[in-house]
Amino acid sequence: MNRPTSQSGAAAPSAADAPEQAPAARPRAAARASGRHAELDLDHFLPYRLSVLSNRVSGAIARVYSERYALSVTEWRVMAVLGRFPELSANEVAQRTAMDKVAVSRAVARLTEAGRLERDTHDDDRRRSVLRLSPDGYRIYDEVAPMALAFEQRLLAGIETAERDALFRLLDRLDELEIQAEAEMAAESR
Repeated sequence: MNRPTSQSGAAAPSAADAPEQAPAARPRAAARASGRHAELDLDHFLPYRLSVLSNRVSGAIARVYSERYALSVTEWRVMAVLGRFPELSANEVAQRTAMDKVAVSRAVARLTEAGRLERDTHDDDRRRSVLRLSPDGYRIYDEVAPMALAFEQRLLAGIETAERDALFRLLDRLDELEIQAEAEMAAESR
């Protein structure tokens, strides 16, 4: 009998080889054996809900600055971070935004070419390149930032102050827990 192989090429264990499954895993194994697929209720799956909400909120604001200033969402995020934290490297921008380094690098290149960013070397480390908004970049930032804040106010207008405070506390906690879960998954995959 041919047995399926894993990604490493080794024979995958058969059901007879597998240890006793935890109760939560049994329904999944039964579903696979019967040809059904795992179920993922997207309405109650936090990563999906956060992603959809983020895309909708970002898209609503992006329509304004993309039409007026020909900025992509990634470019605006780079500008927003540098408007608040000047003198960061492209890698530090990527870390602060949790965006892909390649996407940040491309956005930095476009913004620099358009005259919206300036690149210089760090005073203490001449090998380190740092970024800052140019005068034109600050002009755009000073116009877009108030629009973004006004949209946020409109978005949060129906939420009581105590609920807003709780929301931001939960977001901070989720951020901490995501970092912890990511580290645990990385350790498990070693």
